[in-house]
Amino acid sequence: MYNINLSEGEWKLMKLLWQAQPRTIGEFVNELQNDTGWTKTTVFVMLKRLIGKGAVRVDESGRVHKYYPLIKRSDVTKEETDSFLSRVYDGSLGMMVSSLVGRHALSEKEIEELKMILENAERKG
Repeated sequence: MYNINLSEGEWKLMKLLWQAQPRTIGEFVNELQNDTGWTKTTVFVMLKRLIGKGAVRVDESGRVHKYYPLIKRSDVTKEETDSFLSRVYDGSLGMMVSSLVGRHALSEKEIEELKMILENAERKG
């Protein structure tokens, strides 16, 4: 268990790192400029936070610093999901799905996907 809590902005950086690594600060800024308007300084500060959390490492051996993820997306996603379910739905996945269904927040396609997921889980025991 990693127990690393990522802010929304940190998630943006981590998603880019999980897509392709290593990345430089310039690459982060170019990728995020239109969406966030973040400057080089903002990205640098956020990367420093991620390094402090143990989520990212930096290779400073070259002229340009390169950043790498130290955690897997699947591990962090599991922690975030468990934390969210616990905080919002008292740990109940059923309550969450019921809430989504009650608000008509699920499309027909999503309902079919959920049915397939449940059928596969049932087959696996």
